Amino acid sequence: MKKKNNIQMNLDLSEALTTAIIILDTDLCIRYMNAAAEMLFAQSCQRAEGKSYQYLFQLELTSQHLHHVLKYNESHALFECKLETLPLHEKIVVDCVASPYQPDGALQGVVIELLRIDRKMRISKENQLLKEQEATQILVRGLAHEIKNPLSGLRGAAQLLESELISDDLKEYTQIIISEADRLQLLVDRMLGSSRQQHIKSINIHKILAYIIKLIRPDLPKEVRLEYDYDPSIPLLRADRDQLIQIVLNITANALKAVANKGSILFRTRISRQLTLHHTTYPLVMQLEVIDDGIGIAKELQDKVFFPMVSGSAEGTGLGLSIAQSLANKHNGLIEFESKKGYTRFVLLLPIIRK
Repeated sequence: MKKKNNIQMNLDLSEALTTAIIILDTDLCIRYMNAAAEMLFAQSCQRAEGKSYQYLFQLELTSQHLHHVLKYNESHALFECKLETLPLHEKIVVDCVASPYQPDGALQGVVIELLRIDRKMRISKENQLLKEQEATQILVRGLAHEIKNPLSGLRGAAQLLESELISDDLKEYTQIIISEADRLQLLVDRMLGSSRQQHIKSINIHKILAYIIKLIRPDLPKEVRLEYDYDPSIPLLRADRDQLIQIVLNITANALKAVANKGSILFRTRISRQLTLHHTTYPLVMQLEVIDDGIGIAKELQDKVFFPMVSGSAEGTGLGLSIAQSLANKHNGLIEFESKKGYTRFVLLLPIIRK
């Protein structure tokens, strides 16, 4: 009776843990799940009991590893491994430890501990991204201000020179100088970012997407498909309409360059819950994904895509994604991405803040 009480005490203790605990029997069928495991897999212990562990998840930890734990009575650990929860098909990253289950000294199965770390990894990556973005903006703004003064002098001198010239052929050259100076001025202004005050109002993200698709469709190559997967339940956002259009348009322009004349671009909207952005946890966050099957972003550029003047295209200025990230930050949001050949996914995350 005392042994049974000790077992029950251990199970009661596991209910207080934030680590997901799953106990399997020697046939690798589910015998017990604590509250954290039930929450992770959105399944009750009662419903999962008696079923194979593969009913809950697919993991790099295979049955071979679990049988190794049973056969040799020793633990097996995997760190930063990918796990897909079933039947929700949510892909997450966990630290996993499988250990022999010996509540009364005799081997009765396997204890699996799953600690979710993808959120912590994302926050760490976000902090690094924000620091780099801030440092880059300070550098770029300082450089842009230094360029503006001599640029204005250059343009003014060209105008004075033009007023002294009689020949129209010579004036053509001063017009080129003035025109190129204006083009550089515009580029510098874009590097500095928008200085106008934000006009925040309630916005439907799907109306923004409809407007952007209307803009790009006339020039869309015939063999480029636009696909949609929207969550109609997403509440209105509090955002600056023009800046939100600029963010999504810049991301979409990147996808269009990636697919060139043939491919597909998917626009997907979802809600994320209890997500941390800029050190603040929001109950609801709008998640807009722009996914293309183009050439992907070269590995050597992936750590720099949000830096100004970095572009994988010979024709690009490298300002589009930098400006988009800066505008997303002004909304307490963030842009993330993952990319490989044939699959690039940009995700715009914006908090949904009620009035």
